[in-house]
Amino acid sequence: MELAVSLQVIGVVRTAHEDLSTTPIQAGHNRAEHGTIEIAERYAEGLEGLADFDYAWLMTWLHKLGGPGSHPPLRQVPFLLGSQQRSMGVFAARGPRHVNPIGLSLIRLVDVAGPSIRFAGVDVLDGTPVIDLKPYVTRFDLPLGEPRCGWYDQVPISDGITPAQLRPLSPPS
Repeated sequence: MELAVSLQVIGVVRTAHEDLSTTPIQAGHNRAEHGTIEIAERYAEGLEGLADFDYAWLMTWLHKLGGPGSHPPLRQVPFLLGSQQRSMGVFAARGPRHVNPIGLSLIRLVDVAGPSIRFAGVDVLDGTPVIDLKPYVTRFDLPLGEPRCGWYDQVPISDGITPAQLRPLSPPS
């Protein structure tokens, strides 16, 4: 089932991060750091009403990781399991190396002014292409009860943690 899909880049993210290994792994664990999204002028009208929301889903194209046609392994060792050298299926991990390198970040909207959005919760490199924004709506996005989160439920995660900090100190024997 091969189907080619094209995406429009609607803007670019501006952050202080230039290196994948020192970029925080999840927006939710880097809530204090701010970045900016520069929306292309032709899409700026689409921001109308976004300032009335506190959070938005930021969808990005993780352009430094390959793209369609690149084939990441379907089993990988996620950053958070690096010290254990435990592999997971790519669809059971939130790492960046997926078949389609689409990033998904829940960001806090700080300010929406013109074609520029200031946000908190940085987890992408400077220059990362933006492919979409969608408002976070609690009634739609917050599941009921206490959802199971697979292997993530057993792994401690520190705020601001980066892939470089999660690398094993020595190779597994």
